[in-house]
Amino acid sequence: MWECVCLHSYIFFPMDPLFFPAPGAQHCHNGANDVSSQLRSSPFTVRKHLRPSFCLLWKHLPFILPVWGNISRRSAYCHNGANDVMSREQKAVDRARKAFLTGRSKSLEYRVTQLKNLLRFVRERQTEVSEGLKKDLRRSECGTPLFETLGLESEINLAVRNLKQWAAPRPVSKSMMTISDQVYIQPEPLGVVLVIGAWNYPWAVTIGPLIGAIAAGNAAVIKPSEVSSHTSKVMEDLLPLYLDKELYPVVTGGVTETQELLKQRFDHIFYTGNGTVAKIIMEAAAKHLTPTTLELGGKSPCYIDKNCDLSVACRRIAWGKYSNCGQTCIAPDYILCDPSMQDRVIEEIKKNIKEFYTEDPKKCLDYGRIINQRHFKRLMALLEGSTIAVGGENEESECYIGPTVLRDVKPDAKVMQEEIFGPLLPILTVSSADEAIKFINQREKPLALYIFSSDNKLIKRLIAETSSGGVLANDCLMHFSVTSLPFGGVGNSGMGHYHGKYGFDNLSHLRGCLIKQLKMEGVNNMRYPPHTADKLGWARFFILKHVDFGSLGRMALLALMAVFVAVILQVTDYYTHVKHFILNT
Repeated sequence: MWECVCLHSYIFFPMDPLFFPAPGAQHCHNGANDVSSQLRSSPFTVRKHLRPSFCLLWKHLPFILPVWGNISRRSAYCHNGANDVMSREQKAVDRARKAFLTGRSKSLEYRVTQLKNLLRFVRERQTEVSEGLKKDLRRSECGTPLFETLGLESEINLAVRNLKQWAAPRPVSKSMMTISDQVYIQPEPLGVVLVIGAWNYPWAVTIGPLIGAIAAGNAAVIKPSEVSSHTSKVMEDLLPLYLDKELYPVVTGGVTETQELLKQRFDHIFYTGNGTVAKIIMEAAAKHLTPTTLELGGKSPCYIDKNCDLSVACRRIAWGKYSNCGQTCIAPDYILCDPSMQDRVIEEIKKNIKEFYTEDPKKCLDYGRIINQRHFKRLMALLEGSTIAVGGENEESECYIGPTVLRDVKPDAKVMQEEIFGPLLPILTVSSADEAIKFINQREKPLALYIFSSDNKLIKRLIAETSSGGVLANDCLMHFSVTSLPFGGVGNSGMGHYHGKYGFDNLSHLRGCLIKQLKMEGVNNMRYPPHTADKLGWARFFILKHVDFGSLGRMALLALMAVFVAVILQVTDYYTHVKHFILNT
């Protein structure tokens, strides 16, 4: 990886060419947050081939020499110069655009074929997929289908079964003005979609949006996260063996490649990751007025009511929190409960940790690892100032942090200032549901809200008085697997949604269509000048009167249309005779 040295203590010449971004240069990064600082092309990127005298006063030269050798190191994704990197991304997008313009992706049969090929990939390449995830996240062999591929199979099957219905014209309600017209919505492909995936569930959050893109008839450029590098390599090598290489190219790489992709014009950008990078992507998209879907995260609260089966609640919370070592965008971020419940909550979760991951989670195959050392250090820093009730064991060399519970956490604690995205579970106490609602509403809107209660009225109240991307009562994570529900955030937790028909619609243009006939011109006379009170009265009736076709039989509808046509013709004929009579007299 390229390393960049920021020399804050030196005197720079800001107009010197050295301070323009170096082609192919990037920071050494291990996570999504690292990417954000690089995507902005920091002006302090140092290029090895330039003389140090260009960037700092000569008297400071001795201070830079010891670190000079660390400034430039090749990454696995670095290509032969910036021009090669740029052309690779641009060519991939251009090929996808040209392939889309041939029209082959618009054919329903072609879409179904590609979806079935994708399903075949998921089923035939389980071994390679599992091996990549094991290397990246220490994901167990059983964890791969449970958290990644089974959901993809379900999503693909749903799209194949329903594609004809989703893509068909959708009739809409009519007014009396349009009763004899064709009025409908026609879904049509947007064009070329950019899908930027994340590293925590690299298949689910990359291929999931791709399913919607294919079903909607789009071309799609697939950009897996470079942080889960082994999975990215599997995706790059194997997906083209199953999908149309021109319509669905896979582009791998780091910040430089992503920068180049974002310079290209897309018809939609679908990004999964963090809010900092999302803002940069929106800036790039704004240059082309490109719509975006942003699947982000946030601090998803988990409120435990006194009126619930606490044993079951804590069991489900422990599963939701510590799956994938807590690196889940919809993991319960913190618990809100009554002070009298805290000790029992801790004991129940401790018991479940032991049941799920044995006495020593470090040796348990079902317990993963933090993605890299940068995130390990970030999580360890979040522990500062908090009281550990359970766990806390860690080993930096293995990126291991055991399942951890924190007690008596204060709202201003360090662990409460950002999304945790790891196996740390803070418990905050509130005296009532009112206080819990107030606490939740004082913060950014989360991606998920979890409520554990046997009181259905309380559940409905929390839903009504808070806002979040999704709500799940009496369980964790499972709403992500319900393909009949839209999945997405609100506010800082994201925008747009996907899964099932919602993903299809999100990546389609819902085109409004009205087809009229060149007949019955008498009806249209009311809109033509000269305008009169009588014409306005008729216009008000025809425009404001709506017909619900769902409540009418076909014959009744035809009869109704015939009656109104007859009335219109009679009225038109009457006014014509009156007009002739006046003119003749």
